[in-house]
Amino acid sequence: MSTLQHFIGGTGTPGGAERIDVTDPATGAVVGSVPAGTAQDVDRAVAAARAAFPGWASTPVPERAAVVQRISDGIRERAGEIAASITAEMGSPITFSQKVQVAMPVGSSAAFAALAADFAWTEEIGNSLVVREPVGVVGAITPWNYPLHQIVAKVAPALLAGNTVVLKPTEVAPLTAQILAEITVAAGLPDGAFNVVHGTGPVVGEAIAAHPGVDMVSFTGSTRAGKRVSVVASDTVKRVALELGGKSANVILDDADLGKAVKVGLGNAWINGGQTCTAWTRMLVPAARQEEILDQLVAAAERYTVGDPTDPSTRIGPMSSTAQQERVRSYVERGVADGARVVFGGPGSVEGLDGAYVRPTIFADVEPDAVVAQEEIFGPVLSVIPYADEEQAVEIANSTVYGLAGAVFGEQEHALAVARKLRTGQVDVNGGAFNILAPFGGYKQSGNGRELGRFGLEEFLETKSIQR
Repeated sequence: MSTLQHFIGGTGTPGGAERIDVTDPATGAVVGSVPAGTAQDVDRAVAAARAAFPGWASTPVPERAAVVQRISDGIRERAGEIAASITAEMGSPITFSQKVQVAMPVGSSAAFAALAADFAWTEEIGNSLVVREPVGVVGAITPWNYPLHQIVAKVAPALLAGNTVVLKPTEVAPLTAQILAEITVAAGLPDGAFNVVHGTGPVVGEAIAAHPGVDMVSFTGSTRAGKRVSVVASDTVKRVALELGGKSANVILDDADLGKAVKVGLGNAWINGGQTCTAWTRMLVPAARQEEILDQLVAAAERYTVGDPTDPSTRIGPMSSTAQQERVRSYVERGVADGARVVFGGPGSVEGLDGAYVRPTIFADVEPDAVVAQEEIFGPVLSVIPYADEEQAVEIANSTVYGLAGAVFGEQEHALAVARKLRTGQVDVNGGAFNILAPFGGYKQSGNGRELGRFGLEEFLETKSIQR
């Protein structure tokens, strides 16, 4: 069991007497605890970050990049410990934790370090010298579904840009933030450049968003919470970057390779137990081929093992918490009540498992405006929506308030043409691989700004014009 403190000014800092337990969702066992932070804890962390800012901002870029690379190396060296921690605190299957939950932050931080040498830190436009400088103190607020990746996607570019950071990790899965803090010390990051304040969103998150000493807030989480961050941050007119929810459509065209479209499509719908903002939770299929596709989907779904997340063969573990379990179950029940046809899974408990498990579910004949087709469920629930023609498919794909991700399967040029019509921040064509250097972010209520690669670095920089 890990009993953590805040991390402020380069050292562990006790909080008050109130603490928040961290629970293994597979067993219900308490695996750790963190202090329930206060606005005063945020004040101390911001003061430490502001004190460290001048020195870190003036550190030459190659030295900052070397620190970020050492952070990447440190994550890789502690990969086994990190993967086990993520599995224990939020239930991600251990194989997925090893291959994705750890590999992504290793890769993204190394990619940022490598960007530094060729990035246009300065450029000349006519008689102007355009200089890119750090924003200042960055407040980072991160979620539980990819607890380390979401932290590193903010912290690595913020530090490379010369900013200092105050992090509020999720209280659901906060344990890896402590490991990262230890890694930053070993990497040679100056005291105060990275700080961690544990606690809840309404207390610590709002204190960070409102703090006059914080120059920027980068938030990943629900659209509802993101709206609140924007409102609170507006009083100080600080920069706000939001990576929010999604309800991504996977458009399967008539000329698609159905076997590949179904296999990859289901995998991306149920990735991390469906607890992924980019999950392709709507599968749009030609109406005349729905039954053929459903047969293939059910056959593929039967190969998804639900069980103990520490077992390497498990593909879907528990939901991150009992609250999330109840949320997903309620959506499954709503889908049934609204007339969707259950072809796999459905309401009820997972036989033989007592943790925060749900039955992975596939609905067919889902109406495009149904609740399960419009709202983010954040669980292993796939809605199959038939369409009459390509024009209707595009209309359905763009019919939600979200625009984070999506997919198209079909003849390559045909699929690319349809992908251009989707109002979403990223689209995979025929299973195109995730690119750690490509900009990541959304349209509409999926947020603003971009993470990862050059675009992710630019989010944490101010631009100054010097006329000569």
